[in-house]
Amino acid sequence: MPDEVTARDLNGPARNELKTLSKDNAEQVARHLAMAARLIDDDPALAHEHALAASRSAGRIAVVRETVAITAYAVGDFALALRELRTFRRISGRDDQIALMVDSERGVGRPDRALEVGRAVDRAGLPTEVRVELAIAMSGARLDLGEPERALQELDIPELDPDTAFPWSPGLFAARAAVFEELGRTEDAAQWQHRAEVAAAALGEIDADAETIEIDEIDEIEIDDPEDLEIDDPEELAAGDTGGEAASAREDGPEERF
Repeated sequence: MPDEVTARDLNGPARNELKTLSKDNAEQVARHLAMAARLIDDDPALAHEHALAASRSAGRIAVVRETVAITAYAVGDFALALRELRTFRRISGRDDQIALMVDSERGVGRPDRALEVGRAVDRAGLPTEVRVELAIAMSGARLDLGEPERALQELDIPELDPDTAFPWSPGLFAARAAVFEELGRTEDAAQWQHRAEVAAAALGEIDADAETIEIDEIDEIEIDDPEDLEIDDPEELAAGDTGGEAASAREDGPEERF
């Protein structure tokens, strides 16, 4: 582990969960979790090794089990991801990773069980982004079962607004495009994929701490209403120098909290 990596590289909420550990142990566990977060995209296998190292020293800490689950999912060990997600849920009492549970059930070849897991949760009590991720995962399970029409219905949620881009919009739009492609509706698929690209490009133009913006043109962006991000002219926006790419659907990877 690089010497420059310290506990301060781990986000505050995660560090707070380690306060029940001894100081030295908390420091080492935090460093392993920080390394897992740093490596998850470029070297998921090594990220997983760091997560496992953290779990050997702090197996009763929720964020540690969550990190093991996320990295296990990233390397394709869906059975382990499921076990760790269940443990994380039991320890924390949270449903933050319910979409990952649904996708992991799909990963072990149980789309029917995936739908059961997703339906058992009170969606009204979930944070908005988690609720959207769950809808995408449920749609994927429907596709696994050869039910594209019902997969489309899973994505008909209040958060779906073709003219407004929120942080979750690129993935939601791309998932809808994938379903239309499965249905053979290529024009609709192209339209929603274009929306995903426009939303991703627009979101990429703002500060990471800003949740939403109102957009007139891609070259003239100003913070306006923090409640939504309006895309007034998707065609004009797409014609600009976006430099962004479409966000992928849920199957492309987990969301990292750590």
